[in-house]
Amino acid sequence: MRNFILSRLGAMVLILIALTAVLFVLQHISPMDPVKAQLGANASAEAVAARRHTLGLDQPMINQFWNYLTGAVHGDLGTSYRTRHAVSSDLGDFVPATLELALYGMGLALILAGLLAFGTTLKWPGAGVLRAVLFTGAAAPMFLLGILGLIVFYQKLGWVPANGRIGVPNPPKGPTGLLTVDGLLAGRLDVVTDALHHLILPAIVIALGPAVAIGRVLRSSLLTDAGSDYARTARAKGLSEGRIMVGHVLRNSVGGALSMTGLQVGLMFSGVLVVEQVFGWPGIGQYIAQSIPVADFPAIAGVTLMLGVLYVAINTAVDLLQAAADPRIAVGGG
Repeated sequence: MRNFILSRLGAMVLILIALTAVLFVLQHISPMDPVKAQLGANASAEAVAARRHTLGLDQPMINQFWNYLTGAVHGDLGTSYRTRHAVSSDLGDFVPATLELALYGMGLALILAGLLAFGTTLKWPGAGVLRAVLFTGAAAPMFLLGILGLIVFYQKLGWVPANGRIGVPNPPKGPTGLLTVDGLLAGRLDVVTDALHHLILPAIVIALGPAVAIGRVLRSSLLTDAGSDYARTARAKGLSEGRIMVGHVLRNSVGGALSMTGLQVGLMFSGVLVVEQVFGWPGIGQYIAQSIPVADFPAIAGVTLMLGVLYVAINTAVDLLQAAADPRIAVGGG
């Protein structure tokens, strides 16, 4: 098990170094000169040369990459051409909103996936309706689903807010940046309920696709393992189907669902960036949308690197969880 953990952690580090190298190369072949972007097109040659020396851009390429890599490790992602602030500082302002939306979206996706898998496997009443609704919603593009949701639930029914993250004045500013958590810590139930009111529709929109993908994989595994020898033995002992599924079948079936969950997390974050535009959500989707038209490469690279780190870390965690659920994976090395 120890060798399995070390190999997965080593692979994670190598992937992140490779991603950083790709971003470094892209930055150097970009037509945008970072010095002139900071100083302006009319800066003197002396000022440009001095700034290049300060930034280390007059050093050999290998030294520049090492500085870029070590800077990224320490959280230095450069300075945004657009905001003139450190990219890490900008991300600190925008990431909590995206993280909160993604967490609630993934939590809702896991709940819906479990209901879909167990409901259709155990033939619960209403499981067919839930399956039809989830499959229909997952088949639609996220932006279209978001627009339809706003038309129906905001414009027609008035059940949800149109956009934004909070409508309550003076919400707490910390310590986590997650309004639902900070509202609880501050004893502001008005903030918690209003934040959840704003979260519900965008969270549902981003949850439908992952819920179907994870639920289908889990259902397939449950059906396969439900016919195994140990499941038949449990039935012979008089256990109910529900107890057999939860107590015996689930652990052996969860590996494929965990793999799909890791994949869907990465896809979900790409979907979140789109959904944020539809709902006017003040997260990194807004930040990257404002940075792309002005070729703000440090901001674009910072968001890309952050999402890459998050995606690789989550998939590594999923691999370790799979090994914990099924030790044969660690023994077999894969």
